[in-house]
Amino acid sequence: MNLAVVQILLYLFSSRCPGFLAAEHLDVCPEYVFCEELEDLVHFSVHDLPARGYVVMEEIRRQGRLCDVTLKVGDHKFSAHRIILAASIPYFHAMFTNDMVECKQDEILMQGMDPSALEALINFAYSGHVAIDQQNVQSLLIGSSFLQLQNVKDACCSFLQERLHPKNCLGVRQFAETMMCTTLYDSASSFLHQHFVEVSLSEEFLGLRTEEVLELVGCDELNVKAEEQVFEAVLAWVHHDRDRRESLLPELLSKIRLPLCRPQFLSDRVQQDELIRCCHKCRDLVDEAKDFHLMPERRPHLPAFKTRQRCCTSITGLIYAVGGLNSSGDSLNVVEVFDPIGNFWERCQPMRMARSRVGVAVINGLLYAIGGYDGQSRLSTVEVYNPETDSWTQVSSMNSQRSAMGTVVIDGHIYVCGGYDGKSSLNSVECYSPETDRWTVVTEMSASRSAAGVTVFDGRIFVSGGHDGLQIFNTVSLIIELTQKLISSRQQTDK
Repeated sequence: MNLAVVQILLYLFSSRCPGFLAAEHLDVCPEYVFCEELEDLVHFSVHDLPARGYVVMEEIRRQGRLCDVTLKVGDHKFSAHRIILAASIPYFHAMFTNDMVECKQDEILMQGMDPSALEALINFAYSGHVAIDQQNVQSLLIGSSFLQLQNVKDACCSFLQERLHPKNCLGVRQFAETMMCTTLYDSASSFLHQHFVEVSLSEEFLGLRTEEVLELVGCDELNVKAEEQVFEAVLAWVHHDRDRRESLLPELLSKIRLPLCRPQFLSDRVQQDELIRCCHKCRDLVDEAKDFHLMPERRPHLPAFKTRQRCCTSITGLIYAVGGLNSSGDSLNVVEVFDPIGNFWERCQPMRMARSRVGVAVINGLLYAIGGYDGQSRLSTVEVYNPETDSWTQVSSMNSQRSAMGTVVIDGHIYVCGGYDGKSSLNSVECYSPETDRWTVVTEMSASRSAAGVTVFDGRIFVSGGHDGLQIFNTVSLIIELTQKLISSRQQTDK
């Protein structure tokens, strides 16, 4: 074989021709090629040749020409080229390059694969394209996992993840566990916890195995507004197959945090339920929960998990005490939360910095601790608490250091008004946008104020009272309809 033939073969497979080609032999269109001159050497390339080659080979395969292997699933047979399968699919690369028995067979049996999925993945080997829909996603994921096509498997997982719903997340999670799709399993579990109440109304939930319900009811991450919702979900599951599940109720009820239920709910709903009244162990658990409310001295004897709040993403209905001063006058980073239903206080993750005279605001279920005094200086820093993860993260700082400022939320933005920077009271008003993580000075009040009362009414911000270090005010400032215009209003009756 002469040098020219070798060069042409190399060109066909790599789209790059080595060696020297005289200019008179370059009979090609300039828009499809480029030539890089290196002294007396020219490298000639057609960059789309491999892609066009695969298109041609796919057409040849559809015509049944030059095929050297047949893949069989049941009564279905698919012809293909070994070289293409080996180049595109890891499973066949291992089969055809490691002298396995199948590499010498003209027909290979593909056990356990869905015929339509196999056909789609063979087409993918030639075209790099596969269509994923609700009907084929599971068979494609199974097939791509078998053939070690990780990119297709990941695409199927993403498809399922983007379409998680309260009616399908349990099935998706179970499927993900079977297929060892860790990311999809974690996403489905997170979705299940976040939407537990809606999921508990689905047919999938009523069909869960006992161990799955026990694991779920004992989970700290359930997003429920009240423990009563967990009780109702468990009771619905038991009633769905009462004959088989009634005996499981004591164990299930022991996983529910009954002391977190309202006393009235315990008396009127739980204690009066037929299944509860007929079970001595269940009645004991209800009495234990009622004692929690009636006899506080017995609370330390309860298992810790019984009174631990679920990790609800909403802080609505809870009261947070953020920072402040202790009896010695030291600034604190302590954060406590009060549950009016359970009638008890519980500590959260402390702030990163000690803060007294701190501004606090809530947006989108997140609690912001703004500025304040750490015992040495006034702060401009801001940190935000996520009740779902019980953690604090830093966000952008204000433009000014300030403590004892007024803080309100309006239209998804935080406004801080006035305050004290360590030298003097301030008259500036700053606005924070969570979307851009940016603080902007929006206006100035007619008077510098710290420790003022700030509230929102009818889309307007009112700043009342306060002091400037020399005098205590009885005036009210009004920020009109977010127009950044501030006017002085009538005087209060008393300072």
